[in-house]
Amino acid sequence: MPLQPPEPPPVTPDHRNRRIDLLRGVAILLVLFHHFCIAYPLNHSALAALLTPEGVRAVARNGNYGVTLFFVISGFLITSNTLARYGSLAAIRARTFYAFRIARIVPCLLLLLALVNGLALAGVPIFATHIPGLSPLAAMMRANLAALTFSMNVFIAHYDWANYALGVLWSLSVEEVFYLTFPLVALVLRRQPLIMLFWALVAIVGPFYRMAHQNDESGFLFAYLASFDGIAIGCMAAVVATHWRLDGLAARLLQPVVIAGMVALYLWKSIGATNIWGVSAMALGTAVLLIASAHHADGPLATRSRLLRGVEWTGRLSYELYLFHLIILGLLRTVLPRGTLPDTGFERLALLPVFLIGSGLLASLISRSFSEPLNRALRLRLGGVQKKVFRP
Repeated sequence: MPLQPPEPPPVTPDHRNRRIDLLRGVAILLVLFHHFCIAYPLNHSALAALLTPEGVRAVARNGNYGVTLFFVISGFLITSNTLARYGSLAAIRARTFYAFRIARIVPCLLLLLALVNGLALAGVPIFATHIPGLSPLAAMMRANLAALTFSMNVFIAHYDWANYALGVLWSLSVEEVFYLTFPLVALVLRRQPLIMLFWALVAIVGPFYRMAHQNDESGFLFAYLASFDGIAIGCMAAVVATHWRLDGLAARLLQPVVIAGMVALYLWKSIGATNIWGVSAMALGTAVLLIASAHHADGPLATRSRLLRGVEWTGRLSYELYLFHLIILGLLRTVLPRGTLPDTGFERLALLPVFLIGSGLLASLISRSFSEPLNRALRLRLGGVQKKVFRP
């Protein structure tokens, strides 16, 4: 007798999967700590006395793995929502899909550009765009064009980190170019096995593309083909979750092993050019955790732990946190340059909670008063009312 697909999770208007939010929270906190340690290294701070300098360096250096987690989660949620709305990938409505992406992505993107451009024009140097041979205004316009055309990763490859606060948009560029093809692939290939085969090929290309660009940081870390594999693995995981329910004893045995392996990989080896398969391994581990989370949305562990509830809260704000945290960090660097703080002691470490709290408050304000209201309004106006399972 053939296996029957598991029942889908219950659909409610604002349903969230708390386990996935928790995973997103871990991802964004890794990215924030990584960026903070670039601005204010903590290798000789009081934290190093607890974790050792090597331990601090290991946690800080691999923050880009947090972006890998985001890619897999994004692919999983986009595909899960598509299957929940339309029943199959082939039934996707491209107009609605693109409208929903615009509603979620564009308001925050435009607000980020307005803030960064405004601070640059106000004379705050760290927010200006610096391109040799171009005037500040011309350089700013070129950076804005890259942001609006989802080519910031290409911009970084040509001009390095010419704009501090807009550099985070490289990952958004990767995601949105992938999603430009998402409904087209579904509508052209139509059959789910063929769509899965296409995504599998994309996932296979990733590590070999990184292998071919070991001496090129932008090609290894930020190029489209170097990063698409994480999103494709997330898409495939969502399809697998509709046919295979990972729970019970199998989940209780497998998840701790996967988490331990991901932690060991994170701490053991740099994400840099010598670690060709690290991104693939981290993406596959994330996919397993997402499949296990698909039908267990409540997250009782997070409910019992105040600390994990805080991590879950950051996961809900992960998009706003990711886009706007460098505004807070850039202002801190302007007021308190690294050279004004000693390498040892509590001064640098004391800035970490200031940075995290400031970033969280800014992200929460933007989410509550700007991005979420606009997201809902634009979805109704552009795409109509559609049921959803998880919040992408």
